[in-house]
Amino acid sequence: MSQADWLEKDFYAALGVPADASADDIRKAYRTLARENHPDANPDDPRAEERFKAISEAYGILSDPAKRKEYDQIRQLAASGGLGGFRGFGQGRAPGGAGQAFDLNDLLGNLFGEQGAGQGFGQTFGGQGAAGARRRAGGARRGDDLNAEVTLSFEDALAGVTVTLRLTGSAVCSTCRGVGARPGTMPERCPRCSGAGVINENQGMFSFSQPCPQCAGRGEVITDPCPTCAGSGVEERPRTIKARLPSGVADGQTVRLKGKGSPGQGGGKPGDLFVKVHVDEHPVLRRRGDDLAMTVPVTFAEAALGANITVPTVEGSVTLKVPAGTESGRTLRVRGRGAPRSGGKGHGDLLVTVQVAVPAKLTKTQQKLVEDFAAMDDSNPRAHLEGLLAGGGAR
Repeated sequence: MSQADWLEKDFYAALGVPADASADDIRKAYRTLARENHPDANPDDPRAEERFKAISEAYGILSDPAKRKEYDQIRQLAASGGLGGFRGFGQGRAPGGAGQAFDLNDLLGNLFGEQGAGQGFGQTFGGQGAAGARRRAGGARRGDDLNAEVTLSFEDALAGVTVTLRLTGSAVCSTCRGVGARPGTMPERCPRCSGAGVINENQGMFSFSQPCPQCAGRGEVITDPCPTCAGSGVEERPRTIKARLPSGVADGQTVRLKGKGSPGQGGGKPGDLFVKVHVDEHPVLRRRGDDLAMTVPVTFAEAALGANITVPTVEGSVTLKVPAGTESGRTLRVRGRGAPRSGGKGHGDLLVTVQVAVPAKLTKTQQKLVEDFAAMDDSNPRAHLEGLLAGGGAR
């Protein structure tokens, strides 16, 4: 991206605030947008990272009073025609006087400077340090993101586990170890830009820097390329990755593993690996968000009289108190014995639904006791239904 392109960026529009917004309004807008567009909060949206970078870039300028002032001055100068508008800089009048050429780096150096790289800018302006940043930005390319899928047991998904993934994709060249040159040789300094990675071109009153076309901004050329990767430093081959999946991962969730994707080129950062997780069903437990749910049978006597029963969980057994008079279908809660919450903030709860088990067969003694109980029980659990059906139908 050329220096002129930076003037076309509307940082106020990126944050959704007017040009006269207060510092507090800018800060509030940034926090809201950063939270909504953070890549970790949008794992399935590949454009979230671009939006997040644009928001951070805008806030980096507008949150600094000095930088914001210079940015506003440049916008005003461009709008008034002092720079020929945002486009067509060649028609603008040189600030140093008519007929006097100047380097646009001098005008923008204080605004973007060497700190621009720390704010996520793809290019910095002015000075040899900035030229080095331009060289790295022009030659480096971030590696591609990769996708993988894995199936976990219910217990491993709750506890967290290290998995071994076998992928086929770009990897650091096994012959040249990513250098790009044939083993025993090294890249040479680019003869056209003398290793700077950029060349300057004078266009009337302006002097623009752009990546060197011979070395593509790397500052180096490979005269004897590696026979395996043809000078790219990467090759396509199977590779094995060990990845730690967090505890509490849910079925269908996608986990982002930073830096585990394809390697970058020219010193660029590696891409990310997105792992979609499938979780096997458990014979007893079911997942409900951060809670675990299960159904436990109890005898009629335990439900009627109350009892302490033992309930098995993935982390050991717990004792559950069943209150006297518990009806079938009632759900009891055991706090803190559910799935791990995201971010390591404790656990959800265990939800136990009680199911009263009716024996299929009774001994003569048991049958006599039940008959005696029935003879003494004058309750009518269906009394509320009789009023609804009075007169031959519901009213």
